[in-house]
Amino acid sequence: MNENSDKSKDDDSDDSDDSSLFRDAMSDATPLQHETRVEHPRRVSSRARFSREEQSEVLRESMESDYDEREIHSADNLRFHRASVGKRTMRKLARGNYAVQDELDLHGMTVAEAQVVLQDFISDACIRGFTCVRIVHGKGLGSGERGPVLKRKVASLLRRWQQVLAFVSARQVDGGTGAVYVLLEKDL
Repeated sequence: MNENSDKSKDDDSDDSDDSSLFRDAMSDATPLQHETRVEHPRRVSSRARFSREEQSEVLRESMESDYDEREIHSADNLRFHRASVGKRTMRKLARGNYAVQDELDLHGMTVAEAQVVLQDFISDACIRGFTCVRIVHGKGLGSGERGPVLKRKVASLLRRWQQVLAFVSARQVDGGTGAVYVLLEKDL
């Protein structure tokens, strides 16, 4: 017990020595005149809040759409490829490095008209041995709240046809998000 009481006395003397050393070191320090505080604006929650009706509506619309949401990336770029098409080929296609051998413009057509014309165009291009064509579907700016109806339909149809190996939104000079380059299977 005696040893313990001696230890506590030593600890107390160490504390007082530290305090006096600190006071001596700070003796020539002057306190700050003004307290400067930075006011941070209150953070707004980044979590979106939707009503149950809004969530149900979004879910219903996503289930009804006839295109794959994964195809559309930033700025509504379309992109699709079959498993047999490699990354290098997709990069070449996206850069416009394939010679466009024919072009189809679907502006002003209804979805039903565009479907027939597009199917005929793809079949003809395959028969003629073309490997890359451009399809101009437009950006859908005139479609209002419905968005780019023709663009979505073209993407959906192209994915369904086995002759279509890949497609990607065109470069800006060739129509940008209003057109696609389509890579076709070579007919042997």
